[in-house]
Amino acid sequence: MVSKPTPAGFAPLGWYPESVPFGIQLWELGLLLLVVLLVFGPKRLPEMGRSLGRGMREFKDSISGKDEPAELPPPQEEAVVPAPARDETKTT
Repeated sequence: MVSKPTPAGFAPLGWYPESVPFGIQLWELGLLLLVVLLVFGPKRLPEMGRSLGRGMREFKDSISGKDEPAELPPPQEEAVVPAPARDETKTT
């Protein structure tokens, strides 16, 4: 029996490791998401997603060479006020 050739980039039915990253199937991905939800809980997942996104953005900016400050106001010089002089002759 001779199998029919498939177009480039497509795998035969029932076998698709090239079309899915790392060969993970849909049910495996669902099981992984369920375990992560049970371990970390629904309240912690958004925080983890934000911190992961922030870290990825910082990494991308450091790789691309963007060293722009995060819109901080320019530093203002504080006036230095000298401390009052202590009277050395006064004893308590």
